[in-house]
Amino acid sequence: MTSMIDGRRDDSVRRRERVLKALDTMLRSNSDITVSSLARAARVDRTFLYRHRDLLQCVHAAATAPPQEGTITAVSRASLQAELANTLERNKRLTVRVRQLEKRLSQALGEAVWAESGLGAPADIDQLQQRITMLEQNLTDVQRQLDERADELEAARAANRELTRALNQRD
Repeated sequence: MTSMIDGRRDDSVRRRERVLKALDTMLRSNSDITVSSLARAARVDRTFLYRHRDLLQCVHAAATAPPQEGTITAVSRASLQAELANTLERNKRLTVRVRQLEKRLSQALGEAVWAESGLGAPADIDQLQQRITMLEQNLTDVQRQLDERADELEAARAANRELTRALNQRD
């Protein structure tokens, strides 16, 4: 029975050494350190790390430790999360902009199709409105002139009638 206990204790010591060696290797290579990645690298079960609180504390301390001097710039989890949040916000802004541009394009294409079909108003509506206004003013001027000439004609006819009566009465 003691040999079984000794064997189990030796196995636990070997696994513990593998975990510490894998943790050291991961720290040197600036790998992302998590319980799962360390357990995989040390070829142990994750529960082994959770059963040994001292090893679990080493894992958490190593995961939050700043990168070692002289290594390639390491990216922290916080900076990655900040960049992800910024990227998501930018994606939202770009999505809104794309929708705006799609709406404008749709309207422009709709107007072009409407104009080409001949069903819509001509593109030079403003010019036509100006022309209508000018023609209405001309019509008003011509109507006024016609009324003046009609009055003059009526006056001339009245004068002619009086002259004709005057000539007829003299005879």
